Amino acid sequence: QVQVVESGGGLVQAGTSLTLSCAASGRTSSNSAMGWFRRAPGKERECVASINWRGDNLAYADSVKGRFAISRDNSKNRVYLQMNNLKPEDTAIYYCATARVGYLSMKIYDYDYWGQGTQVTVSP
Repeated sequence: QVQVVESGGGLVQAGTSLTLSCAASGRTSSNSAMGWFRRAPGKERECVASINWRGDNLAYADSVKGRFAISRDNSKNRVYLQMNNLKPEDTAIYYCATARVGYLSMKIYDYDYWGQGTQVTVSP
């Protein structure tokens, strides 16, 4: 059984930083690509960052490029999302997911196990 658990969300002011953490266990998660997704109110879920299984290939949504950084520690089965210079439009529920593939992917259908999500709220 694969489990994915996010942590680190909260209420912050615009311009500040926050780090999300994701713990994945079960399937050989170290061989899987990992992604961070978010769903803002009234919007569809979108991929904001993805990392391949080795951690040497990264991708970001245009809206977060230069502000967010994804990383992973396969020895701990953890993935992180460092979010800097947060904006009110970053307010969303953030989800971590593990993919059924090892290569980099920002396609939602490549991800099969999801966490419950963690709320990030950015005040003006």
